[in-house]
Amino acid sequence: MALSACILATAKAPANASDRLRTDLSDAGVSLIEAPQESDASIFLFRQWDGELAANLQAAGAPQMLAICCEPAELAAEAMWEVLAAGASDLILWRTGEAILPQVLARLQRWHEVAQLMSSERIRACLVGQSAPWRRMLQNLVEVAAFTDSPVLITGETGTGKDLLAQAIHRLHGGPGPLTVVDCTTLSPELAGSELFGHERGAFTGAYSARDGAFAAANGGVLFLDEVGELPLALQAQLLRVIQEQQYRRVGSNDWHPTRFRLVCATNRDLEAEVQRGAFRADLYYRIAAWRCQTPALRERQGDILPLVQHFLRQLGGQDVELDPAVRQYLLTRSYPGNVRDLRQTVARLWHRHIGPGPITIGDVPPEERPAGGGACWPDAAFINAIGRAVDLGVNLSRIGQAATDTAIQLVLQQEGDNNQRAALRLGVTDRTLQLRRKARSAPA
Repeated sequence: MALSACILATAKAPANASDRLRTDLSDAGVSLIEAPQESDASIFLFRQWDGELAANLQAAGAPQMLAICCEPAELAAEAMWEVLAAGASDLILWRTGEAILPQVLARLQRWHEVAQLMSSERIRACLVGQSAPWRRMLQNLVEVAAFTDSPVLITGETGTGKDLLAQAIHRLHGGPGPLTVVDCTTLSPELAGSELFGHERGAFTGAYSARDGAFAAANGGVLFLDEVGELPLALQAQLLRVIQEQQYRRVGSNDWHPTRFRLVCATNRDLEAEVQRGAFRADLYYRIAAWRCQTPALRERQGDILPLVQHFLRQLGGQDVELDPAVRQYLLTRSYPGNVRDLRQTVARLWHRHIGPGPITIGDVPPEERPAGGGACWPDAAFINAIGRAVDLGVNLSRIGQAATDTAIQLVLQQEGDNNQRAALRLGVTDRTLQLRRKARSAPA
């Protein structure tokens, strides 16, 4: 499939820069399209950085954005970071006379490949979500999993899907070996060495025959150490040696065996804090955390709640099931201290109480879980806290309102598969009004 890009040239960018880049990209076979949301990436051309450009970049809503500063007289390091904070995926300084096409093509190609993997069945079948925090995390994970062999440390609260991310890394890793899972919370001090390294016959009481451990089983594949923060210090030292030397010894043996595996670890602990208090080895931490992935809590990706609900209903019943409006409101406003796992259990309770055909109704909500007062209120605490933070940052009323409108449009379009008619119906506006708002959001300064 051909690469595609949308060029957004601001009024402050040199006119010839946009024309030259369009010609070069067309000659290279890149399709140039007008809608940022429909392209592999958008290219944002500017000459001088300011707050107005930051607002336009934030409103563009492209999945990947390459910012190009044309003929930069001076661009301070602080301004460069501001470009990324406004939503750009990368920034290139294009000085007069330089050939920029190879740099642009390399990024378009990589982002296209990552997007193809993200939309593939091996990812979409188990990792559900379109919210911005989830997609940012998933884009980084897919790129690291598919294009590097780096060890990955997955951190996050309980129930945020750390084990599913480990499975995704294995699918994208490309090695011939299996995914070998070790739950570090179940390793007893007496048998932990055998579980990891294997043992020889007679190595200890009850060792009636030799057996392989996790390091042997994971050879050629991925070793996933779940809740790695629970490992005792003695085992941490032994694990470090295996990672460094890529070989191990069975318990009761003097022979060394080679092993090659990709290491993925997960924990709900703050390992940096554990290092500071001496409960986790610093040298091991830096070995396993070559790349770190922080899974967002469900409260940070509330736009994914309803897609996740339908995903779980399909798993339970094999098809989508309609939800009555009060049930939708209940699921959207309920607290989920156990994150996605908590949501799945909630959906399961609704499903198992549901009788016959038709939508899931409020009667399917267990009596002990029904909201007090007959319903959920909005604005809720999360919305009030977000507005409060904006006010504390000095954001004026106009920008708060515009940001709320832009965010609502973006979220609903994601949930409705970019269908303008369905999104307009949910937002309570006409198709034409939504089209005009989308056009205004993507228009360059």
